Amino acid sequence: MFGEARGEHVRGKEAVASVIINRVRRAKDRNGYWWGDSVAAVCRRPWQFSCWNENDPNRDKIETIDQGNEVFACCVRIARRAVAGVLKDPTGGATHYHAKSVTPPWAGGLMPCVVIGNHKFYNNVE
Repeated sequence: MFGEARGEHVRGKEAVASVIINRVRRAKDRNGYWWGDSVAAVCRRPWQFSCWNENDPNRDKIETIDQGNEVFACCVRIARRAVAGVLKDPTGGATHYHAKSVTPPWAGGLMPCVVIGNHKFYNNVE
């Protein structure tokens, strides 16, 4: 979440956390899915969250986080709520999102279910 939404307000961070949890839930509902059936597997799935891509400039930021960073601490609190199942999903079940500044091929022709901060969220991607 820090690598993808550290510049967003709390609701934007919550939205990214919700996408991760929604993917985990969908994978479990389908008795496994290629995203992975754990938070770690979903987050680290190649090419799903760009901050984990080898050549992404955000990768270094997440690998060298100062544990005292206030934004990181906020992300940890949100992640704990999400994993505990007490985070209200502001996305309406979204499993995908992207920055408003780009339109990836998978989003072509789709309508976002919600726009939060600098991201568009989708719950209708298969």
